[in-house]
This record gives sequence, structure tokens and C-alpha cells, in this order.
Amino acid sequence: MSIARSASSLQLARETRERFVSATEGVIVPLARAIRDRLTSLSSEAGNARAMQEHRDDFVAFQGQGSQWISLAQTGWRKALLSSTGGAPSTTSSAALRLELIGDEVVESNILSSRLAQLIHDKASFELSDLRLRIQHLEGTSELDSKDVLKPETLAKLLVEQWLAAGLSRGLWTRVQDAVQLALVDGVVKAYESANAFLIANGVMPEIDLKSFVRRTGSAGGGGGSGASSASSMGAATSSNAPMGPGTMSGGPHSAQRPGFGFDGQPASVPSTVAPSSTTGGSPLMIARQRAQTALLSLKRFVTARIGGDLGASAPQSVPGTATGGPGGHAGGGAAGGAPRVFSRTFAGAIADAEVAYRMAATQFMDGSGEQATLLQQTSVDLRRRSAELKKRAPTTADKATVEIVALMFQAILAEERIPFSARVWFARLQMPVLRVAIAEPEFFGTLQHPARMLIDRMGSCVMGFDAAAITGSALEGEIRRVVQVIEQYPETGQRVFKLVFDEFVAFLSRYLTQSDSTQRVMSVAQQVEQKETMAIQYTIELRKMLNDMPVRDEIREFLFKVWAEVLAIAALRYGAQGEQTVMLKRVASELVWAASAKPNRTDRARVIQDLPQLLQRLRQGMALLGIVDEPQEAHIKIIGATLSDAFLSKTEAIPQAKIEAMAERLAHLEDFVSDDGGASDLPLDAHSIELLLGVDAASIEVIPDAAGSKVSDEMLGWAHELQVGNWFMLDHNDRVSQVQFVWRSDRKRLHLFASSDGRSFLIQAGRLATYLQAGLLVPAEEETLTVRATREALAKLDANPERLLN
Repeated sequence: MSIARSASSLQLARETRERFVSATEGVIVPLARAIRDRLTSLSSEAGNARAMQEHRDDFVAFQGQGSQWISLAQTGWRKALLSSTGGAPSTTSSAALRLELIGDEVVESNILSSRLAQLIHDKASFELSDLRLRIQHLEGTSELDSKDVLKPETLAKLLVEQWLAAGLSRGLWTRVQDAVQLALVDGVVKAYESANAFLIANGVMPEIDLKSFVRRTGSAGGGGGSGASSASSMGAATSSNAPMGPGTMSGGPHSAQRPGFGFDGQPASVPSTVAPSSTTGGSPLMIARQRAQTALLSLKRFVTARIGGDLGASAPQSVPGTATGGPGGHAGGGAAGGAPRVFSRTFAGAIADAEVAYRMAATQFMDGSGEQATLLQQTSVDLRRRSAELKKRAPTTADKATVEIVALMFQAILAEERIPFSARVWFARLQMPVLRVAIAEPEFFGTLQHPARMLIDRMGSCVMGFDAAAITGSALEGEIRRVVQVIEQYPETGQRVFKLVFDEFVAFLSRYLTQSDSTQRVMSVAQQVEQKETMAIQYTIELRKMLNDMPVRDEIREFLFKVWAEVLAIAALRYGAQGEQTVMLKRVASELVWAASAKPNRTDRARVIQDLPQLLQRLRQGMALLGIVDEPQEAHIKIIGATLSDAFLSKTEAIPQAKIEAMAERLAHLEDFVSDDGGASDLPLDAHSIELLLGVDAASIEVIPDAAGSKVSDEMLGWAHELQVGNWFMLDHNDRVSQVQFVWRSDRKRLHLFASSDGRSFLIQAGRLATYLQAGLLVPAEEETLTVRATREALAKLDANPERLLN
């Protein structure tokens, strides 16, 4: 959500970014020097002939191309600043690159940049978190843009991209990345510190109370600590920006976590009422959410009944060879109660070994020539065998139970035939990373908002609507592969890496689902229709303020409010707010007000007569923009003419010229006086308005506008606003049922675009979307998310065979 901020606040944010870019740009030359020194050192080292030749080749390559890399990196970094300060964003780099994720080279490049970005995150987590909060405060936003220069990912990706653009190899980057990290990270951390110091000196949040930024997990007594832990470790004090809609059985308005339990017996998140009877009433949204939470509650009851007491108590408090958090002794993100689980180093090593072994086996399965069903069976058997071995080595009963439940969940996911074969194999590779997170962070089993669950659910909801032919070899499959590989690269980061790639996957979907020319055209037109109508409403409000204390005839007021405000809005879109045509049409409004006011002296009447032909011509020109021609146009001109005639005979007081000039000046800069949030006013929408705006034939667009006079509850509107891009639905419109995918929503969340497999597009207004959801005319294709269904199936097997939990 964006909140209007003063120009001075926005200017301060822009200046902060400029200072940050300037400071980090200054690190690039010393960074190149450090790389050159490192290569010089390597080239002089003694070794075998092959290694020595490789070192010499590296040195020669950087000597020849290093200067070009410096130039490209500095230029690209300055250009990146434009997209964060209102300039024209680049259209040739990251968006195009991310659409080529099918290539292994692109995956490898993203891994290189992700590794560097993660290191910056780790070193500068507190400074970055504070700076993000201060910038959000200045700009009135809830999150930084994905390409914001203040994000470590932006700088890391640019350095790698320009390295390759300069003709340097990925292998060379890998060989010098230690030197890159040493030379770069400290400079970037200092730049963050300097940016914070600059904002503090300007009075921006000298003290930061993180409690006010972390989403609460419920009423007093049951708060989970993981949210704050994740916020600080990722440098993000705000909660996830990807709520789940009830189409995925876990979202809708007010979907913040409630106190519940994790596998350590500590509070996590279940609804305040979870008994089955509680789902017999209420909205579909609440029923869906409660059903999903009930599944988690049932699993917790089953496990605690078998183990006895709180699972957290069964973990050793202090034993040799253990460490807090993930492998290597790093905290994985914190258990639900606030303190992370004690995690045996030996057991962590066993999980890591199983992960590497399965990764090699999975590669062989994928390269095999057998039937897909046979290959999937081999995959399932291999994972089951490794899970059984891990259970034997698990140091606690809680760990044994966790291994078994995660294994059963992934068995269910692998058995989901609606997931294409290639995607299922990549999903299977997530079992060991998820197991590691589930052991370190038992909240995985207690909350639907855990990043690992959210990622699997989001990827699953997307691929289950496509057939195998549409997925295999596609950019979507490539992105799933990249996501899995990045997670495997960072086993020690716990839920942080899942959150990172989840955000990246959501951003990818926004591009992938809207990349076709037809969808782009529909989006462009819809966005402009929304803009035009919103601007018309805002212009009307502002015109009313201007004329509030002026003696203007009702006929002229009505014309200005109902017709001319729309003329100004469409002109601003077509020609720009300060375009010559738009400025002329704004001036017409003040000229009409003056012409229609009383004219007690002869000079004013003579001026009106002289200017009237040109005024009428411009009025006709403006109305033509709206498609008001022929008889409707003549009707308006006739009313205006009669009003102007009456003004000649009027004996009332004339409008002072100073007021007319003030109105003209205010109209000339009308955009300065209106906000960017369109308010709650109704948005007129139909196919005719789309064709009118850009002359586009709307035959391929099924426009479903709000129904006149219909009342929509805030809860259902909230559900509509939180539907997730990429999810599939069954749409029953005009007695025709279509499977559709949600591909786009407008910036103001008032227009929503759904695409069907037969090429049709449905542009649905927010109010009608909410009523369709409530009436069951738009229903999720899947009744529950992938992980909730997997949890339910795992529980069914455990109910039937409870001994398998620990045996």
C-alpha cells in the first residue's frame, strides 16, 4: 500500500539513493584493483602446468577487459539509479535476462549474484533493515521495489551481468569471488551506514522501534518469535508481502498468524476456533482458512499424543557436537517460541550427505530413457530409503517424527499427477532442504505462512494448471530449477533463502504470465482505462473545489463535472499532463466559466463575441476525444450557447478576473492537487470505454464490470484483492464454464485479468470479482494448497499406521 508523502520527503529519499550510489560506485575501481592483485598473485604461484596456464590466461583476460568492466559497471549503476528515482527504467537487462532462465548459463549467473547478495545481506543486515524502514517511512510504501538500488541484489546482479558483458567468464568470477567479497562488502556496509547517518542527521527516525513494524502473531501470551527473527536476519522488518487467498486455503483479509503451536510445543499459528463445527458457517474465505488450519492442528495433536509432552522438551539441551540453528552452527531462522531448536551437527551432516546423494541420483533419473512413471517410482523409492536411514540417525524423537512427516508429505507431492513430470523431480529435490528447515524451525508445521510452505504452494498452484507439454523446456520450468538450485546453494540460511526465492518467483510470475503480446495489450489498455477513470474522478473533485465559491450556472457546473473532467483525464493520458493539447483543454475550462458569468459591461461582451467561435471549436474538439459527436455533441453546445446568451442579460455580479486567473493557474497544474489513490469511487468500465481510449478492438476481451447497485462486503473485497497471480480458477460466466489463470491485477487493485487456455481474456472489476467469489461463480481449481493436501494425506497414513512415526 502506498501513502502520499510530501515532496520534501521524496526528495530526501532520492538524495539518499544518490549518495548511496555515489559511495558504492566509488568501490568499483578499488574492487578491480583487488581483483588484479589477486590474479597477479595467482599467476606468480608455482603449480602444475595446467593451473599455471589458467592463471596466466585469467590475468591476461582481466588486463584486457577489466577496464571495460569498470566502465560498464559504473555506467550501469548510474542508470540503475534512474529507476529508483523516477527516471525511465531500463528495459533491456534484468527483465529480458530472467525470461531466458531455461539456459543453464543464466541459472549459473544468478547463483553467482545471489551468493554475493546474500553475503552483503549477512554483513549489513541491521544497517540495511534500518535504512529500508527509513526509506519506507519517507515514501509511504510497505516494501522497496525489486530493482531498488538499495537492495544488495541489484548491485550484485549488475556487477555479474556487466562482468559477462565485458567478455569475462563465469569461471574467472568464481576464481576471484573471494577477493570480490573482501573488497566489496566492507565498502557497501559503510555506504549503508553513511546513508542511515545522513537520514538521522535530517531527523528521519533517529530511533527505530522494530515492534511497530513486525506483524503481530496474535493476542498477548502467544506471540511467535520467528517473525522478528526473520525480519532482522533478512533485513526486512515488515512481514511477507504475499498473502494467500482462500483459493489456496490460506489467505484473505486479516490473514495474520494467530497463536497456536509448533512442533516444539511453542505457539505458532492456528485460528482461535479450529473445531470442525466452526467451519459450518461463515464466508467461504473463513471456511477455507479454518479447514487448512484444522489440518495442521490435527497433525500436532497426533504427534504430541504419540511422543508425550512438548516436542521441544525432547531435544537435548547441551550435547557435544551440537549447534544452535542450521548446519555449521548458524541459526536457521528461529523456532516458533523465539529460540531456535538445538540442531545436532552430526545429524545436519547426515542430511547434507543425503541431499547431495539424492541430487546425483535425480540427475541420473532425469537423464534416463525409461518411462516417466518408472522414473518417478525410482525417485520415490530413493527418497524413502534415504529418509529411513536418516530416521535411524536422528538424535531425538522429535527429529524422527519430523523426518517421517516430511517424507510422507513429499511422497504425496510426488504422487500428484497434475504436476508435470519434470516439475515433480525438481520438487522432490526440495525434500532435504525442507527437512533441514523443519527440524531447525518447527513452526513449519504450525503456520501456513512459513516461506518454505508458501514457495511450494505457489509453484504447485501454477504448474498444476498446465499440461506437461506446456511446462517442459519452458521459462517456468527453468525458474523452478533455478529456485531449487539457489536453495541448495545456501543450506545454512534456514527460511531466509526460501523467502528470498519466493519473492523472486512471484516477481518472475508477474513477467512470465503477461509476456504475450495480446496480454500486454490488454494490460496496457486496462491500466489506462483505470488511470483515466480515476483521474476523471479526481479532476471532478478538484473542479468542485474550484467552483465552490463562484457564481456559476448549474448547467456549466454539470458540463464541467460530467464531461470536461473526463476530457481532461483522457487528454492527460494521450498527450501527457503538460502536453500542448492538454494544457489548451485545461484553459478552455476557465474560459468557459468566465464566458458563462455575468457580463455587465460592453467590453466583456465584445470579448465573448470575439472569442466564442474558437471556444466552441475547442469544446467540440474535447468532446470528440470522448466519442461525443453528432447529436449528443450538439445538445451540449446548445445548452452552453443558451447559458452564454443568458450571461449577456444577467445583472448579477461578475466573477472577478483575479479568480478566473487563479482557476486557470490551478487547472494548469491540476495534477499537483490530486492524490494518487483513486479513493473508493465507482470506476465505470465497459468494452466501449476500452475501444474509446486507444482505438483497440475489445472483441477478445470479455469485460465484466461492477453490477450497478450491488453491495459488496469488505471481507469479500479483501479476498478479491489478495488472490495470487498464477493461481487457476473455474469461471462460470454467462452459463459458460472456463478454466482460467489469474495473470494480472492493476496497480490500484480495481481491475483483474484472467486468461483462458483458448486465448480469451476476462477483465473483471473488483466489485464483480468479489460477488463472483461469494456466489461461487469463480472458484479455485484446487480446494487446498499443495502442502496442506500433503499434510492431510500424511496424517491419513499415520492414523492408519501410527507405529511408523518413530519406527
